[in-house]
Amino acid sequence: MEVEVEADGGAAARLSEAAQAELLELCEEQFTHLEKLQNEIILCESEFSETPQDQQSVNRLIATEAELKQWLSVEPSLLANNSEILLQAGKEELLKLCSELEMVVSCCEAKRDKLKETKELEQKWLEEKKQVLKAAENHIERIKMEKEKLSEHNILLDTKEKIQKMKAYQEQLMECLGDVLEAHVPFLQNESSSSKKKKNVEDEISEDLISLSEILEVLMNRVLNTPHDPYVTIDHTFWPPYVEMLLRHGIAVRHQENNFKIRLEMFF
Repeated sequence: MEVEVEADGGAAARLSEAAQAELLELCEEQFTHLEKLQNEIILCESEFSETPQDQQSVNRLIATEAELKQWLSVEPSLLANNSEILLQAGKEELLKLCSELEMVVSCCEAKRDKLKETKELEQKWLEEKKQVLKAAENHIERIKMEKEKLSEHNILLDTKEKIQKMKAYQEQLMECLGDVLEAHVPFLQNESSSSKKKKNVEDEISEDLISLSEILEVLMNRVLNTPHDPYVTIDHTFWPPYVEMLLRHGIAVRHQENNFKIRLEMFF
C-alpha cells in the first residue's frame, strides 16, 4: 500500500479522505453507543431512587460486579480495521512515546551532569581533606621529633648540671677531708724533716712516703675508674701505720688472697 501511495499521490489523498470518513463514522457510532449507555444509566438510577437506600446499594453492587465480569470476559477489539488509521495511530503513539523518552533522556542527562558535578566537587573536597590530613600528620611527626630532641637535650643538660654539682660537692668533700687530715693527721714529712740529723734507713725512705690524704685519693680514684678491680697494691710509698689505721677503722679492706692489696670499703 505504501508503494501505491508513493506512486500515485492523488490515490493516497483519496485514501486518506476515505480513512478519515471511516474514522468519523466509527466515532459517531461510538458516540451513539455512549448516549444509549448514558440513557440506560439514568433509567437505572431512577429505578434505584424508588427502592430503599440499602436495596439501592445492594443492587448497584451487584450490577457493578456483573459488569466487571462481563468486561473481563470480553477481549479488546480494534476501533478500526483500516491499516492507514492504525498506522497513523501507531505513529502518534510512537511520536508521543519518543517525546516522553526524550524527556526521560533529558532528565537522565541532567541528573548525570549534576551527579558528575557533585562527584568532581566531592573528589576535590576529598583531595583537600587528604592534603590537610597529610599536613597534620607531618606537623604531629615534627612536634614529636622536636619533643624528643627537646627531651634528650633537657636530659643532657640536667645530667651535666648534676655532674657539675657532684664534682663541686666532691671537691668540697675533698677539701674538708684534707682540712681534717691536716689538722688531726699531719704529714709524715714534717716529722721526718725534724729528724734528718738521724742517720738511719727509715729517714731516707720517709722522703718517698705519701700522705694519708693522697692514699685515700688513690683508693677513691681506683674505685671510680676501675670498679671491677678496686684493689690497690701497697708499695713502699704507703706508710704501714696509715694502712693499718685504715684497715682497723673499716675505711679500707684487705684482699682475701693477697695481703699487699687493699681497697676502699663500699659505704652503702
